[in-house]
Amino acid sequence: MATLYELHPETPQSRRLDEIVDALHQGAVMLYPTDTVYAIGCDITVKGAVERVRQIKRLSNDKPLTFLCPSLSNIAAYAIVTDSAYRIIRRLIPGPYTFLLPATKLVPKLVMNPKRKTTGIRVPDKRVCLDLLEALDNPIISTSAHLPSDVENDGYVGKAELFDRLDKLVDLIIDTGEEVGYKVSTIVDLTTSEPAIVRQGLGSDEVMSLI
Repeated sequence: MATLYELHPETPQSRRLDEIVDALHQGAVMLYPTDTVYAIGCDITVKGAVERVRQIKRLSNDKPLTFLCPSLSNIAAYAIVTDSAYRIIRRLIPGPYTFLLPATKLVPKLVMNPKRKTTGIRVPDKRVCLDLLEALDNPIISTSAHLPSDVENDGYVGKAELFDRLDKLVDLIIDTGEEVGYKVSTIVDLTTSEPAIVRQGLGSDEVMSLI
């Protein structure tokens, strides 16, 4: 059974954050809210935890995983950011955007696209996520906790059912008292000279105005 942590959405309790971060460093997998959907995540540097995330989502190793970074400067450590990509990212973060970028050697092979050597990175507009990233000092894996089978009538399962479904699969569950989001991020491909929207989601109009 997962340990439940109730956190204030704007001022997360530091002691509980420290407990969560300690667990993540030791390989814990968590269910947590982002500014888009609830996500399954872990410390990107813990191979065993990343493998567990893949198992939970039933993802093969050729499917890349998105991860969260706290800032543009942090993104630059894990991805090659051209001047044009920098200008776009700077205008959009933090927010509901996933940027596809060429990966640097800091990105574990288990996370990136093995053929294209690219990675997906987000800077979330969510206090809990940003505080966790700052305390952990490593990127956090972020893959949607929802499955295609969850979708009914253009919506997803509620929070209680989501928590119950993943209670025995993850180690930690973070609850900020907010409802579960179901609108995905907009994916922007910045791996070539011509930026392109790969998936339209939240904030897609803002991206279109820039590219």
